[in-house]
Amino acid sequence: MYVTTKMLDEIVTRFGNPQHVSFEFTVSEHEFKRIKSSQKHGRKHDITMYILKDNKVVVIAKPFYPPGLYRAPSGGLQPGESFTDGALREAREETGCEIMLQRFLLQSDVRFISEIGVIAWTSFVMQAVYQSGEFQFTDHDEIREVRLAGLQEFDTFGKIMRASDIRGLHYRAALHEAVAPLLQF
Repeated sequence: MYVTTKMLDEIVTRFGNPQHVSFEFTVSEHEFKRIKSSQKHGRKHDITMYILKDNKVVVIAKPFYPPGLYRAPSGGLQPGESFTDGALREAREETGCEIMLQRFLLQSDVRFISEIGVIAWTSFVMQAVYQSGEFQFTDHDEIREVRLAGLQEFDTFGKIMRASDIRGLHYRAALHEAVAPLLQF
């Protein structure tokens, strides 16, 4: 895993001690293989960022999302990249925004279980604040749209996610429900 104990200690010192949650989701063989294919160089994590701007949250839509579905942006570190540098790079790529990390909100450990195996995954959830940018994202393969959303809209996003047969979206809905009470506008 690219995120080391030393990196986490530095993030905790700088941004606070996060709450911890655990989840488990059964996934199809197809979804398991899709998740596995995202684990370049053995990656088992993502950094999810709740970027606040004008009492709203910056959200993204992936190309395969149905209309009306958005979520907080996320991405992984590259080998040898610092936690902060990776988070800032992912924010630029996925949202076109420069951000400032503020708080380490949550560490979520999830297990995706299939008939062909188990994938252990960790999401490190950060609160950040928008600094600048025009939502001109550069990762056009993974992002279809970026916009601002009110926190109340996440209820609708969660319903759309849970109506999907993609269990990774069920995880994203559960993750948001754990994060929402921790956000400080």
